[in-house]
Amino acid sequence: MGLPAEMLINVAEALRGVVYDGPAASITSEQLNVNVLRLVDGASIPQHVNNEVDVLVVVIQGTCKLFVDNEMTVLRPGMAAVIPRGRVRALRCTMGPLAYLTCHQRRAPLMPTLPSKKAAEAF
Repeated sequence: MGLPAEMLINVAEALRGVVYDGPAASITSEQLNVNVLRLVDGASIPQHVNNEVDVLVVVIQGTCKLFVDNEMTVLRPGMAAVIPRGRVRALRCTMGPLAYLTCHQRRAPLMPTLPSKKAAEAF
């Protein structure tokens, strides 16, 4: 009985020909949200706070700077990071295109909150 097609992502196929920033593919199961995203060189995900869930980020292609509570970590292909909920986070593509996968516990759609002015100034 294998997995149904809607529970599989062919990452290479999903990224082929994508020329925009943002999601290239997504899966939502009973317990998880999984997304494949793409950013061009210099593009970023602005600083925000996710108070709902921890997020796993896995870099597939390219390089990025991940900022968590204003501490920077460089992520390269094959590297993964777990970002705890409630932390101020941002991501900037430094060598693109950047392709990365995110995975977190399933939750209802929400808008991340903005960090305090002090935290935003440090970015």
